Amino acid sequence: MRSALVGAVESTAVALEAMVGAGAPPVFVGTLPVERRARHSDFVDLRPTAAAAGIPVVDIVDVNAETTRARLRDAAITHLFVIGWSQILKAPLLATASVGAIGYHPAALPAMRGRAVIPWTILSGAGETGGSLFWLDEGVDSGDLLVQERFPVPPEASARVLYDLHLEALRRMLDRILPALRTGATPRVPQNRDGVSYCAKRTAADGVIDWTGTAASIVRLIRAVGDPYPGAWTLASGRRLTVWEATITAGVPNFAAAGQVVGFEGDGVVVMAGDGGLVRVGAVSVDDGPRVAPTEVIRMHDRLGVSPGL
Repeated sequence: MRSALVGAVESTAVALEAMVGAGAPPVFVGTLPVERRARHSDFVDLRPTAAAAGIPVVDIVDVNAETTRARLRDAAITHLFVIGWSQILKAPLLATASVGAIGYHPAALPAMRGRAVIPWTILSGAGETGGSLFWLDEGVDSGDLLVQERFPVPPEASARVLYDLHLEALRRMLDRILPALRTGATPRVPQNRDGVSYCAKRTAADGVIDWTGTAASIVRLIRAVGDPYPGAWTLASGRRLTVWEATITAGVPNFAAAGQVVGFEGDGVVVMAGDGGLVRVGAVSVDDGPRVAPTEVIRMHDRLGVSPGL
């Protein structure tokens, strides 16, 4: 097997380590220039790991560009691993790998194809998820399956917890399949046409906290879009406040507006939800600043989610 690896996030780092550990290092790693790291909130600089293994690193911005294709053709690869890269591969790029291109998707395909899968898994309340290594085609996560692993979603899982479970599953699947690929095996299982579903792209606007919602829905959003993603956010005295931790808490009934601070618990603040439930807000950050206790930046009776004077 002669392969190349393209990606720029934590799952790419897992793939690189697994390939090196299996005695099948890529001939080169294609990744984002460090100055483009803002493209992925979970960006990882792969250069130190690659350098330690003596693997060249190539900067890539557009994976389908002719310069990328030329580099891959010159490398005469059999397998192209594209793990942790958001662009759809086009036919000319796919053709550069004589056996095929392989990707990883954090869902049990054919379910939940598309974008922002880990947040949508939590937001949907799914009790089970899975990881899929599959052969890439020109569609959206529609290629034949190489290997798949299913596992439960822990109750109250945060994005970080679920993300880490996917990294562990990816490592197990690579440890299992890389030796087979080296012998020339090419398992391909067509995806079942039944059960196909799609996840839509999420933007920063989708992380706005709606304090008129239920306490459960507010806490679920905060869990779903937190680390390693940009986080759920609201306004506090006109400043952008990102909320990194939140739980439902008990307390005496309060008469207050949705989003209004009605109490304190330790260094956390208690906020009224639209259904009368109470949300304890933990760590926060203001205007992309460091994480701090909310008591440092929020006062009693402040109303979150509105502009000053309203």
